[in-house]
Amino acid sequence: MKDALAHAELIAVLTAVTNDAPRVMTVSKGEALPSGPFELEHRSLQAGLREWVNEQTGHPLGYLEQLYTFADRDRSPQDRARRTISISYLGLVREQAAPGAGAPGWHGWYEYFPWEDHREGRPDALAPIAEALNAWAATEPSRRDHRQKRIDLSLGLNGAGWNEELALQRYELMYEAGLVTEAGAQGVPGTGRPMFADHRRMLATAITRLRAKIKYRPVVFELMPESFTLSHLQRTVEALAGLALHKPNFRRLIDQQELIEETGEMSSETGGRPAKLYRYRRAILEEHALSSARLPLSRN
Repeated sequence: MKDALAHAELIAVLTAVTNDAPRVMTVSKGEALPSGPFELEHRSLQAGLREWVNEQTGHPLGYLEQLYTFADRDRSPQDRARRTISISYLGLVREQAAPGAGAPGWHGWYEYFPWEDHREGRPDALAPIAEALNAWAATEPSRRDHRQKRIDLSLGLNGAGWNEELALQRYELMYEAGLVTEAGAQGVPGTGRPMFADHRRMLATAITRLRAKIKYRPVVFELMPESFTLSHLQRTVEALAGLALHKPNFRRLIDQQELIEETGEMSSETGGRPAKLYRYRRAILEEHALSSARLPLSRN
């Protein structure tokens, strides 16, 4: 009966924003997320996770929150003989070199999800994906209308607006249609770099969670240096959302929430004039949040 027991593992989705690019810590040369089994000697889930991340990447951890528990059958084509339950965590860090033993490295979100970055307008990767999904919808006439509605809503087609928070739904739709390598396909152009088992699904889950959360909780400051300019803050939020923000509205919102304060110092960003430096008001970390405001996202 021992072989029939489920195997529990801990997985970390560590996110940083570096040079205006959202990035994720990986192991196995970009093919997987840091992970390891939850063992009896681990005091808690978080303690076990921190141990495995330290061993595999050597990167310090700061903010952590539990993300999701993945327990579907046949999650990995390479390991169908046993059931694995993966407890995932989202971590927000500031990127550092990773000297760990798991061939660690930082990779951009949009290397795995090229269709998700709309900061410069609608990405070219969406065209072949939409074409392939439309062809998939037509393969079952009785379900075509339902499938087409899902496609339009997910990809922002035929009058539907682009919703940045549907990152997971978009990936799962592509998986269901057999367009991504993880589903056993050769991979349609534009569907991004694959990952081990369902690790890319976990990353999509983290992107969806973080894109929603930055609108009502000040977690973005976990990714910022101690002092920063307003332009730097805006570019960081844009990188995470994959969208351009309306500058005056963004700054008005930040002012209204009283989340930051001037440091009294100036910084000269490359190619620009000196700009005021700000810092996050740590005193209001627990008592203040973007509870009723939404970021002024402009959809190109």
